[in-house]
Amino acid sequence: MLDFEVARARILEQAKPLASELVPTADADGRVLSQDLISEVDLPPFDYSAMDGYAVRRADLEGVGPWKLPVSTEQRAGDSGQRLAAGSAARIFTGAPLLEGSDSIIMQEDAERAGDLVTFHRAPPLGNHVRKRGEDLARGTVALSRGTRLNPFRIGLAAALDRAEVPVFKRPRVLLLCTGDELRDAGSAPRPGSIPDSNGPSLAALARRAGADVRVLPRTGDDLAATRAVLSRALAECDVLLTVGGVSVGDHDVVKSALEAEGVRIDFWKVKIKPGKPLAFGRRGDTWVLGLPGNPVSAQLTLCLFGLPLLRTLQGDASAIPVAIPVTLGAALSQKPGRLGFYRARLVEGVAHVHGNQASGAPTSMAQADVLVSLPAESDGAQAGATVSALRLDDL
Repeated sequence: MLDFEVARARILEQAKPLASELVPTADADGRVLSQDLISEVDLPPFDYSAMDGYAVRRADLEGVGPWKLPVSTEQRAGDSGQRLAAGSAARIFTGAPLLEGSDSIIMQEDAERAGDLVTFHRAPPLGNHVRKRGEDLARGTVALSRGTRLNPFRIGLAAALDRAEVPVFKRPRVLLLCTGDELRDAGSAPRPGSIPDSNGPSLAALARRAGADVRVLPRTGDDLAATRAVLSRALAECDVLLTVGGVSVGDHDVVKSALEAEGVRIDFWKVKIKPGKPLAFGRRGDTWVLGLPGNPVSAQLTLCLFGLPLLRTLQGDASAIPVAIPVTLGAALSQKPGRLGFYRARLVEGVAHVHGNQASGAPTSMAQADVLVSLPAESDGAQAGATVSALRLDDL
């Protein structure tokens, strides 16, 4: 059995980002930049007013006020090319370019308008309420770095930089195969000894959230020949193949044997963690293979800890590995030393309350958790109030 960190490193050190492509900026949510996004413009592109008010020349407001100036013109957002007449003020609105010859804005609440005259009782500081050209981002500056995963706010920045398209890494093509004679579709007619397949929907959703293009294959039973036939086609059609179940040592666990028979070189197939020990990792050519255990919690947890970092690495994500946080343990937690333990817990004001049922077949524990508390392999537990390490499920 490999230690957790060693196993994850073995996976990620072999993974390289996929090819790059251009996509419309508006459709780039969740995609990862394949190049630095360098600003080709100043942001903002011109000096403009940050307030509704009046544009003035600060030198016209010397001495002791109040100052009464004629309103010589009006400048709205989208206007340009006007010049402020000496000794006058211009009505100006938020977002409007600063008139040539003006250098300060007095907001309308600090002005008294009477016809074509406006009175100011306080002189503004030079540059008051003026957004200067390039003050947010200067031309030639890196706006977003390679490896940044785009979100609505970063998409907004790219659009503000006049980018209709952005360069991103391709999405990994993932095929997901769940195995087991006992499985049926959720909502289908039950049969004796059957259970609904919860792994397929859950694991597909996790992989999609990590940016992958996911297709769920028709399930196979515990038959070696049938499993080989499906795997043979799947291995030629994806970047990452995820199998679920059949990688342990039972008489009907056929997936590992089928993978090897189809030319997959298995790198390792046991990891020193609990739950989730029977994890297989290998590759055939440019296709990566993760054989996940069949119990729902074990499958979800191993995909989160190993599979999602792999998918992010293939997308060039600079933050492929989640960062652990310290939390306070709400109650004493014991474990048998020997494997790194992950425990489902609910985090309330920094205190982790570990779920009462930690069985690997209990999907309720993951559904009701928001963190995974971890205890080192050599530990026999921790007392209430102890500071322990945890991973936020939303970060996985």
